[in-house]
Amino acid sequence: MVRLKDIAVRAGVSIMTVSKVLRDAPDISAATKARVRKLAEEMGYMPDLMAQSLRSRTTRVFGLMIPAATNPVFARIVLAIEECAHELGYDLILAQSLNDLEREARIIRRLLARRVDGMFLSPVYRLDPTAEVYEELARRGTPVVLLGQRAPFCSQFVNVESDDAAASLSATRHLLQLGHKRIAFFTGPQAAPSSQERLEGYRRALREAQIEWDDRLIFNAGSTIEEGENTARQMLEEAPQATALQAASDLVAIGAANLLFSRGLHIPKDLSVVGFGNIMSGEYFRVPLTTIRQPKHRLGVAAVESMRRLLRGERPEPKRLSAELVVRQSTAPPRGD
Repeated sequence: MVRLKDIAVRAGVSIMTVSKVLRDAPDISAATKARVRKLAEEMGYMPDLMAQSLRSRTTRVFGLMIPAATNPVFARIVLAIEECAHELGYDLILAQSLNDLEREARIIRRLLARRVDGMFLSPVYRLDPTAEVYEELARRGTPVVLLGQRAPFCSQFVNVESDDAAASLSATRHLLQLGHKRIAFFTGPQAAPSSQERLEGYRRALREAQIEWDDRLIFNAGSTIEEGENTARQMLEEAPQATALQAASDLVAIGAANLLFSRGLHIPKDLSVVGFGNIMSGEYFRVPLTTIRQPKHRLGVAAVESMRRLLRGERPEPKRLSAELVVRQSTAPPRGD
């Protein structure tokens, strides 16, 4: 194993100088740093990260918890966080909550046991105003950045989010401008603040257009393709005479569209469909999906910047980034207009 002493002998400098170079100390010249680092690389020097952690009381590791690695909404967010963390010299421990409260608590406690320097968490939302594991996190003082909206049980932490209410408002306005007046809305998980915001944006657009709210057009659809299919089946059975369908996620919109196709309906000729999230499968769906493009990469970058400030002992403000409507082939004026 290559030691600092070995590098020092080859470089003709002291062990202390080699140590300072590898710590990027400011009192060493750029030329010496370049020469020593090149030698260290050529000799195959590998720092003892465990020893460094014991000395510095830091691990240079972040924890990252998302609902599931298969969830396409989080792919770009995870990519951005990993890229930025890598540039800062941090590694990631990635975990999946699978939207299970007990699993979420175990993950957070395991990350605490690993003494990660900070956590990026997509919470498992619940209606309860408190959650023991989040209270424990707050007591520990571990830097935490939430990926998504805050709820009462996690309101004490910094977060990054997209402006879902304004984005949903623009999606409904688009359908109204095309001439749709009977717009069905498929909501997301009831406990999730993002679902509530997207529903509120829809309602606000209807109020602007002076269209009366109709509960028969609102369906609880969850967050998966299968749930979208089941909810579309329910909608057709209840026959609310909708000419357009706005879903709280692209996966739900794709599931609903699949069911409509299986029933012989055409999109957008018989029913316009709008999603939310701008996942790749929506863009390349058999009828490319009109949707909301969330700033997923920018959210990841913003999350790491908030974490950097927390590690410096600062208290960053929550970040709320705008999202934009992307119009594709799944929306058109209602039949007869």
